[in-house]
Amino acid sequence: MTPALPHFLLLGAVLFGFGCFTAVTRSNAVGVLMGIELMLNGANVNFVAFHRYAATPLLEGQIFTLLVIVIAAAEAAVALGIVLAVYANQRSIDVSEADTLRD
Repeated sequence: MTPALPHFLLLGAVLFGFGCFTAVTRSNAVGVLMGIELMLNGANVNFVAFHRYAATPLLEGQIFTLLVIVIAAAEAAVALGIVLAVYANQRSIDVSEADTLRD
């Protein structure tokens, strides 16, 4: 038995839900970033699944997925740089303590 489109859509929705729950409930900046990455990966699963099961498959699913992967890599690099800068200034990566800017 091969998985059908609803199986992949359910997997993408579960990944997106776990990512949303993780991003909302974590006070740690790294945990929030991991939640955002899970949400992006859930969207990627849906893009590839829609491409695979489309009546006339074009490359839009793969192109969007590659674009999301590139954006996620850039977001992770910039966000981890910000986390390191906040940690250097405040000695904490708790997002509730990072609401003020200091020299």
